[in-house]
Amino acid sequence: MNNIAAPIETEVPAPCTDHVMFLLIQVGNAMAQRLEQTLGVVGLSGPKFGALSHLVQVGQPLSLSECAARMTCVRSNITQLMDRLEADGLVRRVEDPNDRRAVRAVVTPLGRERHAAGVKQVETMKQELAKTLAGVDQGVLERVLSAIR
Repeated sequence: MNNIAAPIETEVPAPCTDHVMFLLIQVGNAMAQRLEQTLGVVGLSGPKFGALSHLVQVGQPLSLSECAARMTCVRSNITQLMDRLEADGLVRRVEDPNDRRAVRAVVTPLGRERHAAGVKQVETMKQELAKTLAGVDQGVLERVLSAIR
């Protein structure tokens, strides 16, 4: 009887080629650009749509700090974004009932309308993407993309 252990076979990950890496970057950039164009049709940008989505989802005024935390960005960026949303008539600032120094952001009726239009545009974009990816194993694609995050 031989006491020599058989070598353990381990899977060696396939090397990531420059082509694959740059293709993923190009796809990410193309999707971001397509989203910006899609939302631009209804007068929104990705950040504006994101902020409106959080405000609509919560259904009540949020402090700018809460908005920043939900959007994972710094307070100064939220302040500038809220300035733009307010200038567009999509959000208005209201006093915080618990803190006189603080303000909260609330979606205006126009903001809700524009957000709903943005949701429709994004849904159309998703349907177009689904057609493009028809025949691709969605489970495999999701696992591959999730592994990169």
